[in-house]
Amino acid sequence: MPDYENLFIGGHWLPQTSGPLLDIRSPHDHSLVGRSAQASAADVDKAVAAARKAFDDGPWPTLDPKERQSAVRRFNELHAARAAEIAALVTAENGTPYWFTSSLQTQMEEQTNAFLRAAEALAWEEKAGSPGSAQALVRREPVGVVAAVIPWNAPHQSALVKVIPALLAGCTVILKASPETALDALLLAGIFEEAGFPEGVISVLPADRQTSEYLIAHPGVDKIAFTGSTAAGRRIASIAGEQLKRVSLELGGKSASIVLDDADLAQVAPAVPYLAFGNNGESCAAHTRLLVPRSRYEEVLALVAAAAEQVTVGDPADPGTFIGPLVTAVQKERVQSYIQSGIDEGARLVVGGLGSPEGLEQGNYVRPTVFADVDNSMRIAQEEIFGPVLVVIAYEDEDDAVRIANDSPYGLSGGVWTSDPERGLAIARRIRTGTFLVNGASFGFDAPFGGYKASGIGREFGTAGLATYLEYKTIGV
Repeated sequence: MPDYENLFIGGHWLPQTSGPLLDIRSPHDHSLVGRSAQASAADVDKAVAAARKAFDDGPWPTLDPKERQSAVRRFNELHAARAAEIAALVTAENGTPYWFTSSLQTQMEEQTNAFLRAAEALAWEEKAGSPGSAQALVRREPVGVVAAVIPWNAPHQSALVKVIPALLAGCTVILKASPETALDALLLAGIFEEAGFPEGVISVLPADRQTSEYLIAHPGVDKIAFTGSTAAGRRIASIAGEQLKRVSLELGGKSASIVLDDADLAQVAPAVPYLAFGNNGESCAAHTRLLVPRSRYEEVLALVAAAAEQVTVGDPADPGTFIGPLVTAVQKERVQSYIQSGIDEGARLVVGGLGSPEGLEQGNYVRPTVFADVDNSMRIAQEEIFGPVLVVIAYEDEDDAVRIANDSPYGLSGGVWTSDPERGLAIARRIRTGTFLVNGASFGFDAPFGGYKASGIGREFGTAGLATYLEYKTIGV
């Protein structure tokens, strides 16, 4: 059982300033997974001071970019070698089934490689101006001390998509991890230590919401990079606005998959559980609205319901489990309240519903749920539930489908299913989301990821993700 009695502050393991160790309990059966130190405001002060000194006086920001790339490459090798161990620990902490954590963890090496490719190709210093005009030297310089604040649902992915580009840019970083996944965060700290980053360059602090806000508002922090709820994102944006801090926000979603009338349903039905229920539905990019032509509504609904009924719910450590428990009892009750809301608003319950799956009452389990006859104005169609709940909505024609898909405060992801890829691209161009899948296609780590509207500010992955940690300096020469 992992016990971390110290915090990782500026490259050193230091005891927490105050309070008891935090017990991390399994969402499956509430057994003790491990204990972790938890940061307070005083620990944040230490971490910010170390990061500030390393940025203002240390060598990291002024190193040749190739030297920073070498350090990140060394870390990437060490991290990739422990993928299975990390996946198992995350599953034990947050209840995400092992098939998902192991798949995601093995992708982290390529995510970091994409940032390395971006850093290698970047013109860190270049001349600007046409012949005969004024000449300028344009430099790309690190933004400063970064507070990277991450959630519990995909902890290493959320951490590295911020920490890696920040380090490559020359920033120093304080990673604020969620208490629910404190153990894997401090394991990650140990890998950063082994990789040998200079003193002060990185700190890892599991902490509660109050301490998080203290970090975000700290005058020694230059940029905030956040993944989490839209409500929290609004609060962070207000703090950043008051202080004119740089900020990037990857927030919630309520993404729509559009099934066109020519779609191959044999392709659609098995994909729906992965897109809607993957990571227990605790995913900002989950496709939790399925838009279906009225002419094929019952046909599609029957196939989707059958696919949903076949998913296996159980112990997340079992490789055969598709859906595990939700992260906390509070999250379980939140999802249950949305299911009740759907029933109260008159939606037709097709699969799942209230209560826990039989035999799993001891954990934070909910039943994978599919609602039919949903109007897009219902709460279950407008609000992010963050659990395995899918709503199926009928539409009249393509224009109606586009209208419904765009009738959302969010704009993170979405998709279309069609036998005609060009028709799918035409739909994609009309949907106001940051990412969009035609027939379930993936887009890799070199392309930007992020949202429109209430789904966030800024982009992650590859060149776009690296750019958010850079300032431009123009020098007349």
